Amino acid sequence: MALYEHVFLARQDLAQAQVDALAEVATKIVEEGQGKVVKTETWGLRSLAYRIAKNRKAHYVMLQIDGPAGVVAELERQTAINEDVIRYMTVRVDELEQGPSAMMRRGERSDRDARRGDRDGGRGGDRGGDRPRREDRESA
Repeated sequence: MALYEHVFLARQDLAQAQVDALAEVATKIVEEGQGKVVKTETWGLRSLAYRIAKNRKAHYVMLQIDGPAGVVAELERQTAINEDVIRYMTVRVDELEQGPSAMMRRGERSDRDARRGDRDGGRGGDRGGDRPRREDRESA
């Protein structure tokens, strides 16, 4: 069976219990099609980069799926019909990520930079793009 990651964005005015119910419905669809939901992650209510259907925020949910392609087709069909879901995307992957996803680990980078003492977030302090630093130009 193939491995997939399915992410959907639910409307901002839904309660967390309703978002969890949407994830349960998706899980049920996958299991009825002889697939298996390996992991479900709720990323929470996050701001969108741009407004989608008058929503500035959305609840993000990711499902890791192990199942045949027909299951994913049915899941996408049901997701497209649902008015509470404003966007969705399914990606086939070679292997499922173990442990928390990158979205759940997002605080690690800032903690790591704080431990190293980087004030610029690991960018090297070069604010001029391709231009060399002044001390580098003078020494040449």
